[in-house]
Amino acid sequence: MGFNCGIVGLPNVGKSTLFNALTATVAAETANYPFCTVEPNTGRVSVPDERLDKISAIAKSAETVPTFLEFVDIAGLVKGASKGEGLGNQFLANIRETDAILHVLRCFANDDITHVEGGVGPIRDAETVETELMLTDLDSLEKRVEPLTKKARGNDKDAVQQLAIVERVLELLREGRPARTVEIAKEEEKAFRMLQLLTSKPVLYVCNVEEEDAAKGNEYTAQVAAYAAENGAGSIVISAKIEAEIIQLNDDNERREFLEALGLEETGLSRLIHAGYKLLGLLTYFTAGPKESRAWTVANGVNAPQAAGVIHTDFERGFICAETIAYDDFVALGGEQACKEAGKMRQEGRDYIVKDGDVILYRFNV
Repeated sequence: MGFNCGIVGLPNVGKSTLFNALTATVAAETANYPFCTVEPNTGRVSVPDERLDKISAIAKSAETVPTFLEFVDIAGLVKGASKGEGLGNQFLANIRETDAILHVLRCFANDDITHVEGGVGPIRDAETVETELMLTDLDSLEKRVEPLTKKARGNDKDAVQQLAIVERVLELLREGRPARTVEIAKEEEKAFRMLQLLTSKPVLYVCNVEEEDAAKGNEYTAQVAAYAAENGAGSIVISAKIEAEIIQLNDDNERREFLEALGLEETGLSRLIHAGYKLLGLLTYFTAGPKESRAWTVANGVNAPQAAGVIHTDFERGFICAETIAYDDFVALGGEQACKEAGKMRQEGRDYIVKDGDVILYRFNV
């Protein structure tokens, strides 16, 4: 699994259209009225990676297995969602289960498509949703202060640590700043994650534009980019219309020509994946052999046993070593055996930090 992200935003900004296009399905109903999505739809897409295809060809693998990205299309939020307005807290709970938030913002004008706020205003829309998420977090944390204070007075070390974090985050939320902007020490990271705050999740603002603005954006997307930078988030420009058209083209050459005509080098899905991996601090490593070549996604900074555990817990538990080849060496020399003979396969131990593109064979004993 690559990562799991919830697609959020106000009604009628193009969330479900984008979801359908990105997952190449029509699982989510699209309509020009609020709340057409009444259950969170989930779709998985394989993450395109040319490196995997090259590795698989060199290893003469019978099967090529990519890593996956999961999208969850969550119903449109409105002012007052934190108090149950619209479809309310039901969908705030769906956001809590995701790794990251893709916040779709309408960055195009079209009189034929209703806007719940009466007109285009992506920063206003972003602030509306962010406010609802912050109010939810504020309510959640305020309820925790009293019980944590009692435990802290009883010299509960975990409570003392968590109370200190809660108080810092509450201060930020009351100033109108999301929890992800709080400074957290390494030893506090686990306690911070346990709070499960909505505004602690990484956010990628997805600017939905018309076709003519897909390559360079417009004044609205420039505003969003600045807003994202100020709020510890990322931003990307995508045209849901273009993505919907691309999935109708089955031929790779046709897709390439279509994108080139619009001044685009790659699909919105590819750009979204790159941005998402950067936002979440993820990397991809590979395993290769005659049976299959497969891509695996892990967080930056994980050691070899932790990366092995993504394949199977036995790999981590019985870890002996990781026989590792850099991707460039694997391709340039033509595979595992050639890399062994050239001294390019390394035996790495428990402390080895996995790098993007590593081709790894684990040795383990359970």
